[in-house]
Amino acid sequence: MRGEALKIRVFHMQEVRAGKNFRLENERLSVPTEFAYDFPDIEQLSIRILPPRCRDVQTNTIMDVIPVSTKVLGTIGRGITHTLTGVCVVLCGAIRDGEQMHEFGSSEGILNETMKWNQAGTPKYDDYVILLDMLAKKGCNLTRTLCLDMFALADLYIQQIRNQLKTLNGKDAVETYVYKEESHPGKLRIALVKQVAGQGAMYDTLCFPKEPSGFEGGISIIDINNMPVLLTPNEYRDGALRAMV
Repeated sequence: MRGEALKIRVFHMQEVRAGKNFRLENERLSVPTEFAYDFPDIEQLSIRILPPRCRDVQTNTIMDVIPVSTKVLGTIGRGITHTLTGVCVVLCGAIRDGEQMHEFGSSEGILNETMKWNQAGTPKYDDYVILLDMLAKKGCNLTRTLCLDMFALADLYIQQIRNQLKTLNGKDAVETYVYKEESHPGKLRIALVKQVAGQGAMYDTLCFPKEPSGFEGGISIIDINNMPVLLTPNEYRDGALRAMV
């Protein structure tokens, strides 16, 4: 609704480490390096915690860089969102003895060389990286369904962190931002037109996922025939679009 505010509370992680269970405190996050799943075509899920600047590791092609945010109150674009800084998830993937999970070009190799750090949408130099590297079974074809399965598995893992992020006390946030959408009668009405990817496989965009920058509940721009979608500034700001390229 017009005039409804979006509040984003920021919690900064000083330490991220491997543990037996998912555990989130004000400045510390523990995540397991083993995770049960039921995706028949995904043969292997490798989970590694990379400390800041320790990224000289071999990976499959980079499929996505995913922030960790969650809705505490309301839906995308309104209410309260909690988000983590100091950590992000990097999703990589390939088919065993087959193709890398890419569209127009693969990026497998040493992560420190294939990632452009400290840019909009990429990890900062001082961030921890939760690396999810997946292998599909030998003989699988690089299809849109296989790509979506990998995104869905990553989302299930991240959701375990989101569920704990929802419970953090807002008073412990290191920063809080409030964005109000207000009308200004008599002023210019401006629309920003953004063309997004919508062809298939690793060239897709989700709209309105259940969680900010999430996967579950999202609607593919392909499945609505690449028709225009109207977003408010706060919906865009809150992660209503999920680029999967």
